[in-house]
Amino acid sequence: MEEKKFDLNSIIGFVLIFGILIWIMYQNQPSDKEIAAEKAKKELVAKQEAQAQADKTKTAVLPVAAATPGDTVQLAQLQKTLGGFAYSATLPTAKEGFTTIENEKMILKIANKGGYIVEATLKEYKRFEKNSGQLVELIKDNNSNLNIQLQTTDNRTLNSKDLYFEPTLTKNGTDQILTMRLKAGVNEFLEYKYVLKPNDYLVGFDVRSQGLNKVLNSSKPLDLQWDLKSYRNEKSVSIEKRYAQLEYEYGDEKYSSVSLGTGKEDTPDKVSFVAFKQHFFTVILATDKPFEKSKLQSDDLVKDETIDTTFIKQFKATVPLAFTNGEVDYKMSWYFGPSDYKILKSYDKNFEKIIPLGWGIFGWINKWIFIPLFGFLSSTMGLSLGIAIIIFTIIIKIAMSPITYKSFLSQAKMKVLRPEITELGEKFKKDPMKKQQETMKLYNKAGVNPMAGCIPALIQLPFMYASFQFFPSAFELRQKSFLWADDLSSFDAVVKLPFHIPLYGDHISLFPILAAIAIFFYMKMTSGDQQMAAPQQEGMPDMAKMMKIMIYVSPLMMLIFFNSYGAGLSLYNFISNLITIGIMFVIKNYIVDTDKIHAQIQENKLKEPKKQSKFQQRLQEVMEQQEAAKKQNKK
Repeated sequence: MEEKKFDLNSIIGFVLIFGILIWIMYQNQPSDKEIAAEKAKKELVAKQEAQAQADKTKTAVLPVAAATPGDTVQLAQLQKTLGGFAYSATLPTAKEGFTTIENEKMILKIANKGGYIVEATLKEYKRFEKNSGQLVELIKDNNSNLNIQLQTTDNRTLNSKDLYFEPTLTKNGTDQILTMRLKAGVNEFLEYKYVLKPNDYLVGFDVRSQGLNKVLNSSKPLDLQWDLKSYRNEKSVSIEKRYAQLEYEYGDEKYSSVSLGTGKEDTPDKVSFVAFKQHFFTVILATDKPFEKSKLQSDDLVKDETIDTTFIKQFKATVPLAFTNGEVDYKMSWYFGPSDYKILKSYDKNFEKIIPLGWGIFGWINKWIFIPLFGFLSSTMGLSLGIAIIIFTIIIKIAMSPITYKSFLSQAKMKVLRPEITELGEKFKKDPMKKQQETMKLYNKAGVNPMAGCIPALIQLPFMYASFQFFPSAFELRQKSFLWADDLSSFDAVVKLPFHIPLYGDHISLFPILAAIAIFFYMKMTSGDQQMAAPQQEGMPDMAKMMKIMIYVSPLMMLIFFNSYGAGLSLYNFISNLITIGIMFVIKNYIVDTDKIHAQIQENKLKEPKKQSKFQQRLQEVMEQQEAAKKQNKK
């Protein structure tokens, strides 16, 4: 009985001790919150360790393949096709791989095979429209290739785009440096070095060789071949095609472009940069040491502008890389970014020349007047782009108003003299030469210059033409909205047509309609005065009839021509014509007094005639010579 009692007590004690232990463990277990915190901590540590390992792998110099008997056999096999560059195919990186570098502006993806950029994406810009969700991709899906033809000493021709480069990514301060080496040995290689700085569109691109003087035939330069099929990034196919062009600088900072069309080619010397320009985006290859002789080609890929298309132009450039002491060494740079005048000019490499501002005085007006003034209004003043265009137009028209006044005053004087000119026409009807001479005497006696009305109009023409160059090239307008126009750089379609009208398009833009209405009323307002100011000359077309026709033809041309152009240009012309109508109304009704002009002309007639200008003297001499020749012919 005692033995059984001991056993029962032992069992009871064991149960009590086990229970106490379970209770202690339960009281000390972590809460759900503590468990979650511990789990998150472990995940963070694991993530940091993985990132550190990835960074180490990414930035470390890849090891050279060990020389083993198997590698020797493999190397011998590869040498049959790759010659001295067979070594590159034995490295661990001799496979399809990519390295990505990026900053605040862009993302670049560089392939092991070929060592060149296979993707270039701009982070800040969208294709077609601002809410499209598609970033502008200048290079993707094999639309661009970079290749160097390698002529070897054993009479082989190899293409760098088909060979594998060894990548090494490092940092120098905030700069990312990607070195791609096509190796012929441990210390023998062709190197591409990409340097990407923070917040920059310019990428350093050095090409050099080391220890290849026995591998490459250095008797003639290497040919660097670069080609690109430009993607369409804007709404209007026709406008993007018009402004997509191959541009280049050559010689002593001379500038030119390959002609538009298919199969166009230039072969300039001393090229310092080549630009494959789209409408609003550009890829540029620039070099510190000019390329001696280049071959540049451009082809249109758009055959029918009414059909939606992916590519606009095919660009190709072949430039020579000359050897110096048996090696190649070129410091170059890539530009992937917007065709923005201010951004391009900031690099001090003449990149801004690719912006078509016009030649001669037109370019001067854009460069020194339009760009600074519009930049001040849109950037410094912080105005919306639509309001900036309106204020910009007002300032230009007010500045030109004295010229408008001079032109209208001349028309008013000619209008006062018209009865007398008509009388001379009747009096010397049978002698046109005499009529011209007497008319000139009347002008001189009355103190009226018949050219005074033309000169102010000619002065305004450069400003008008400059605006046709400025607004289509103004990057600031891209995808900026105003009123019903969602993009001032493109057409402001308010109606989409189910068919295409030749010359007009498949949509109806509203700003061109308003501009056409404004120019109609302006011409209606001024045509009568112009007809009165310019009496018909014998043997000359009837200007009155021509003006009546132009009243309707000009607005129609405006309507057709501007329908597919940017809304910003149409807005400028609409406001410009409205302001001109207002200025002419004020001048005509409140400033110019026809009675005073008539009295002044009559007073001038009583005075001694003014000395003729050189132009009038020359014109008078020509008339007299023609009259003398006519009399001689009659004899």
